[in-house]
Amino acid sequence: MKSAIYLLSIAVLALGLYAYDSKQRNDQLEQAIYGQYTNSLTNASEKLSTLQQSVSQSLLFQDQQALEKELDNIWRTSNEFRSSISSLPLNNEITNEWLRYVGKIGQEAKATADSGNYETWHKKMEGVHKNLETLSDEWTVATSNFYQNDGDFSKWSQVATKETKDSPFKNVASNLKSYSETDFPLTASESDWQKKRDLKNLNDKEITKDEAIEKLELIVPGVKDATYTVSTSKDDAPYPFYHIQFVKGSRIGYADITVKGGHILSFLSERPISEERNVNQQQIKDISNKLLKRAGYNDLQIVEMRENHEAWHIALARVAGEDKALVYPDGVQLKLSKDSGELLGLNAMEYVQKENIDENQKVIPIDWETFFRPGTLVEDEKLIYTENEALQLRKCYQVIAHFDNGIDDTFRIVVDAETHDVVKVEYMA
Repeated sequence: MKSAIYLLSIAVLALGLYAYDSKQRNDQLEQAIYGQYTNSLTNASEKLSTLQQSVSQSLLFQDQQALEKELDNIWRTSNEFRSSISSLPLNNEITNEWLRYVGKIGQEAKATADSGNYETWHKKMEGVHKNLETLSDEWTVATSNFYQNDGDFSKWSQVATKETKDSPFKNVASNLKSYSETDFPLTASESDWQKKRDLKNLNDKEITKDEAIEKLELIVPGVKDATYTVSTSKDDAPYPFYHIQFVKGSRIGYADITVKGGHILSFLSERPISEERNVNQQQIKDISNKLLKRAGYNDLQIVEMRENHEAWHIALARVAGEDKALVYPDGVQLKLSKDSGELLGLNAMEYVQKENIDENQKVIPIDWETFFRPGTLVEDEKLIYTENEALQLRKCYQVIAHFDNGIDDTFRIVVDAETHDVVKVEYMA
């Protein structure tokens, strides 16, 4: 009996020490996170103040050198502020509004410095500098909550991530949205992009919940006869969709399917993955093609295949036009298990948002030997559609170029097929 009591005492003491140690570690981690967010918040506030001052100062100058110095400060500071905002645990709506508004200011500064059209800058910024001053004051009031919580990160997190209507950032968010619309109205390209993002162009016949389940079982026969729970999106959602949750044996997962037309947006299934590897890469391709055919995707091409220890990840893009150009914004991503080739994940949101292709855009050949420096080898060339900085969909050349500089650098370069402007350069290895 005494031995049992002794052992029990030892166990209780050990658990107590473990709990104390865990609490100490959690407290240390929370303090570290608090310190990190304190730095980010302080930095964001300083950058916002600097940005507001630089925009105001830029209105003073007509001298090119003096103005370009301020434009450079604005471009750099706007990027630094956006980086700080992105690292803070704020409500998504507030973060996105900040990123768009301040990003627009930075883009305008860069475009003005490149074009030398200073008169346009002065006209656009006359209202912006006053709005920035207002936003800076409101930001100071809203963020004061952080410093009033005595280092309690949980309290700050509850305040920062509240829905906008209950958030201390309510005035900031409201004014950001208003100022974005008046100071930087959407361009035609941005408007089209937003309509596609919100699926405003879907005019298909609406389907019922039962029809949505039938659509899911057609594409993914493995979930047939599962136990389903179906809910609909919120009233304020940008587009209506059905959220289908299912359970079948060891499988659990969900799918989102649009009410209009029954387009599958996403699918995810989780189950234990066997260590057996019964399908090879070619079989995965064949399984993918059969799945795409069942789903009615008749215009997709595999552009990339990657694998990890339990699944294949496949990226596809739509093929359009007589020249079979790849429309990168219209993509589908698949995840298939290595043990059986079963579909574990599908993302078709971009495909449903389908782009309108400009078939009349010219394609002017490029002599890569004169376009690149000597010693650059073009390993692959294809035509693609991709968006430029103005969110305009452009037909481009995509080339994989290898530069023999002793380090064997390889790059992916995207060049506008008509203007020959470089749209993107990506370092690969």
